[in-house]
Amino acid sequence: QVALVESGGGLVQPGGSLRLSCVASGSSFTIYTMGWYRQTPGKQRELVATITTGRTTDYADSLKDRFTISRDNAKNTVYLQMNGLKPADTAVYYCHVRWRASIVTPLRTSWGQGTQVTVSS
Repeated sequence: QVALVESGGGLVQPGGSLRLSCVASGSSFTIYTMGWYRQTPGKQRELVATITTGRTTDYADSLKDRFTISRDNAKNTVYLQMNGLKPADTAVYYCHVRWRASIVTPLRTSWGQGTQVTVSS
């Protein structure tokens, strides 16, 4: 199993920045796509950004100008740099990882516990 631990959330004023981190840990696994999703009360979880092993990225159209996803494969870590934050960005942000234990086992998904981001003056 792969466990994900997120950090970096918090309270920030409009226009400010935050950097989220998510570290994957476990025994004997290979990580493929990593990403971030977010969710607000009463709404479905939505895609923020994903990044492949080869660092190909995909963003929600409304966020690509302000958010940047990156990863450090050696550290099994994915980052989300968020700039120009708006109150509408307030949400719980979840890390998402696709992985497999070996080449012959199926691709699996793990989610982090979520980190709260609040944008408010």
